[in-house]
Amino acid sequence: MHHFKLYRDTMNFRFLKSIRNLLFLSSGLFAGSGLLFSSGLLFSSGLLFSSGLLFSSGLLADEIRIATASNFAETIRVIARNFAADTGHKVTIINGSTGKLYAQIIHGAPFDAFFSGDVKRAELLEKQGLAISGSRFTYAIGKLILWSPKADYVDTEAKVLSQQTFRHLAIANPKLAPYGKAAQEILQELDLWDTLKARMVRGENIGQTFHFVKSMNAELGFVAFSQVKRPGQPVEGSFWEVPQALYSPIEQQAVQLKDNHTVSAFLSFVKTDEALRIIRSFAYGIKSGIKSGIKSGIKSGVKNAQ
Repeated sequence: MHHFKLYRDTMNFRFLKSIRNLLFLSSGLFAGSGLLFSSGLLFSSGLLFSSGLLFSSGLLADEIRIATASNFAETIRVIARNFAADTGHKVTIINGSTGKLYAQIIHGAPFDAFFSGDVKRAELLEKQGLAISGSRFTYAIGKLILWSPKADYVDTEAKVLSQQTFRHLAIANPKLAPYGKAAQEILQELDLWDTLKARMVRGENIGQTFHFVKSMNAELGFVAFSQVKRPGQPVEGSFWEVPQALYSPIEQQAVQLKDNHTVSAFLSFVKTDEALRIIRSFAYGIKSGIKSGIKSGIKSGVKNAQ
């Protein structure tokens, strides 16, 4: 019922916004016909609308600030644009590493909600009383790929890692970024972590890591699939989609930080079919769709290339 009320209120806003636009249009159309419109009043067939009714305090456009893990930045911007179009509310996105955003929140950063790149930080905020109790939910399952902008550089079995024909391999900092932690797990599973340490360049977050590879400061790197996948477009370069069996699922959770009607409405919107379609289109999984790979076969296949 709570989600229905939030959705109903946003639909009311759209309806009233349409009436407002009609009023402004009507005042322009009929100004020359001798009809009088005063103080934003329109009377027709006995109906009277005033600016006070149209812009009641509960339906005024609001602005909210959403902190999000770097990997989800582009996806949430698309969702936020759709939400703004539906409701008139403005959504400002602040992105960075999950670890640093978490640190900012516990030190009082003015964010209204937090889309973490993992479960750990979202759970901690809830336990520390910094998130609205019961607001935590999983919004996406992240996927990791080994990627290079060069065509045919990364093979589908990741033999390039053991062949070591590259100078630099980019990963996100495992201490700050869940995708960096996952990259470490993968290399440890393949017995390549110690071997490749000297070739690694570490980004503060997955966004910086992506730019290392995109700019060719590193020939290849472990990045979020969502960073190279765009709806309806082929992935540029070459990549290896890492089997889920080689790393812990990157379950990404969100929490509400401020008790605000508009924030609640936005988080409800993220759970709608419309938003879930957007999330899937950026190569994320949804919690109910997690599938495991065959760990032993993939691992041995890479090792045999050494």
